[in-house]
Amino acid sequence: MNDFQFEQSPWEAYLNSCKQGSSISAWNLISMLEGEDDAAVEDAFSILAARQLTLDLSTLPQPEPGSRTAHRLKQEAEYVQAGLATEKMEEGDPLRLYLEEIAGLPGFGDEHLLAESLLAGDDAAARQLADLGLSRVVEIASRLAGKMVLLLDLIQEGNIGLWEAIQSYSGGEYAAYRDRMIGNALSKAMVLQARSNGISQKMKKTLQDFRAADEALLAELGRNPTVEELALKLNITPEQAQSIQKTLADILLLQQAEKLTQPEEASAEDELPVEDTAYFQMRQRIGELLSQLDAQDAQILTMRFGLDKGLPMSAEEVGRALGLTAGEISAREAAALAALRTEQ
Repeated sequence: MNDFQFEQSPWEAYLNSCKQGSSISAWNLISMLEGEDDAAVEDAFSILAARQLTLDLSTLPQPEPGSRTAHRLKQEAEYVQAGLATEKMEEGDPLRLYLEEIAGLPGFGDEHLLAESLLAGDDAAARQLADLGLSRVVEIASRLAGKMVLLLDLIQEGNIGLWEAIQSYSGGEYAAYRDRMIGNALSKAMVLQARSNGISQKMKKTLQDFRAADEALLAELGRNPTVEELALKLNITPEQAQSIQKTLADILLLQQAEKLTQPEEASAEDELPVEDTAYFQMRQRIGELLSQLDAQDAQILTMRFGLDKGLPMSAEEVGRALGLTAGEISAREAAALAALRTEQ
């Protein structure tokens, strides 16, 4: 098992415990960072970069239909489907003007050799790598077209990531490092925009709707509903329902872990019934996997989820019983859950 510094916040402990090179849910990250300032977001992305973690942005909510932003995002997604052909864009469209501008830049060069020259301090190599990388930024940013942030804004953020990659490159496979830095910059732009849009509150509403549909169908059918039945009930795709179902328990638990490290009382709307279907399923899943943890981490999860008597305990209660602080319990809980996910 990993050693954890208990002075870390739950989100720091969680990110540091994730398997290097793995992917984590953007929903989880935003949920863990709720209430934190943008400096914490920067710190989180520093950890993501250091551990080569990527964000799964697929479940982030979309802008409200009918808004100007939503219309433009849809238009940009269509542009991407058409191969970003500038002739299909209106004259004067800023995206078209930018694409036409970079189309005139040199599009060839040996990036491997240029990266070696860069390490030798060649400033001209840095400029060449920047010019060559602009089209790669467009290619990577285009994968996120139609998802919350306007494409030209994404490209600008990706260009910052490209330049940071060039400035910080210290050896190894340059192309992979460049792409990772560009991806991190784009992910950060998406997360910051999501926070600005109040996505955390929308996420709570989505979770509440999912939970309500789950419980309603359970009562109606007398069994756990399928993903397809939940999707039909909520008027979403089965893929979206599966993604929400997969991340629901982790989001709720990580929100609890962060709130329990603070003295403030949770509002009534934040309190969630313990015995809802998703929570119960999570308890069952954890119970099956506890043998993969060390004894104390298994005991912490057992007490937090009430796996022995069915009565969950707060982090403070578990901490008093084990001689640890609530923050230590929350950090170890988050880390243990992350370890379980890597073992599944």
